[in-house]
Amino acid sequence: MKVVVQVKLLPDAVQAPALEATLRMVNRAASHAAAVAFHTGKTSRNDLQKEVYAGLKADFGLSAQAAVRTVKKVVDAYATLRANMRAGNLGPEGSKRHRKAESKPIVFRADAAQPYDDRILSWQYDARTVSIWTTAGRLKGVRYTGQPDHLKTLREYRRGETDLMYRGGKWFLLAVCEIPEPQVYQPVDWIGVDRGTTNLATTSDGANYQGRRLTRYRRWHTKKRGELQVKKTRSAKRRARRRARRESRHASHINHRISKEVVAVAQRTRRGIALEQLDGIRERGTASRDQRARLSSWPFAQLGAFVAYKCRRAGVPYLEVDARYTSQHCPRCGHTARNNRPSRDHFRCRRCGLAGPADHVAGVNVRDRARSAWAFVNTPVPQRN
Repeated sequence: MKVVVQVKLLPDAVQAPALEATLRMVNRAASHAAAVAFHTGKTSRNDLQKEVYAGLKADFGLSAQAAVRTVKKVVDAYATLRANMRAGNLGPEGSKRHRKAESKPIVFRADAAQPYDDRILSWQYDARTVSIWTTAGRLKGVRYTGQPDHLKTLREYRRGETDLMYRGGKWFLLAVCEIPEPQVYQPVDWIGVDRGTTNLATTSDGANYQGRRLTRYRRWHTKKRGELQVKKTRSAKRRARRRARRESRHASHINHRISKEVVAVAQRTRRGIALEQLDGIRERGTASRDQRARLSSWPFAQLGAFVAYKCRRAGVPYLEVDARYTSQHCPRCGHTARNNRPSRDHFRCRRCGLAGPADHVAGVNVRDRARSAWAFVNTPVPQRN
């Protein structure tokens, strides 16, 4: 499986300006190539490279391989744009956002990430340095650092290209690593996980990861962003974006922590992990006005994605099951009714009297559905005589 390892570059006072000038120049060149692709309609790699390759070298001072990587960057950007349009991520055809996206060429930010390959960036793992191409010449001995497990993964499994990124006044390298996937073991049982907003995750074992602190944190950031948006100045907009990124990083950190703990328990007990399928969760019911923003921005899918890829890395079986009525279905007698859940936090079966926390009951139902699904998939097909 492919993973991206991030390490921090530590350029000195001479190296940093060269990296900054390079990033600005290659993104100017990429914007030029994107404009040519837009006006000529040539968005395939070979056709676009024939159009702009000589100009990127002569007019922007790019080396041969840097020009090739810049063309590939532009081609990938247009491929992503077309995919988003087909998926409806930019609104329906004819909408203002859709028309705006298709009516002008792609423009790259001055500090947008730039891809490098092994011809223009080489690693010295023992010295923890890289040699990297810049418009001012080859920079050798640029130091980098990172977490010990990231550095170990980088040394053993790095394959493919590396992106140079400038973010928040710091330099980073994002390297693609190809990690072999362990064989998935046969689970002895399953852990059902119910996701929510009040409780971020509740397992069938009874483990509960509350979201109240994160809710307060997000509400506070929303209030501060609103205060900044009222000012309508460039500085206020920049600070609002910085707050949004900080909030997103905090939510991602919490989702990483939850998924890591759940996967570790499953691996230790030789069980699988089952989650609800939450496709179209925002369309299933109506929410009050003050709940819409919270539901639309809540990282449900991110937590599921983190659990899924951590399961793949650990060889833990992973399933997604039908989410319908998991919080209204009684796991003991099978009775399903809306009034089995008299409040958000409580479950009480109207037929057999089973009672407990609603999210825990939902986690148990997810686990039971995973048991049934796994048994059905692994049941041997009877042989015909």
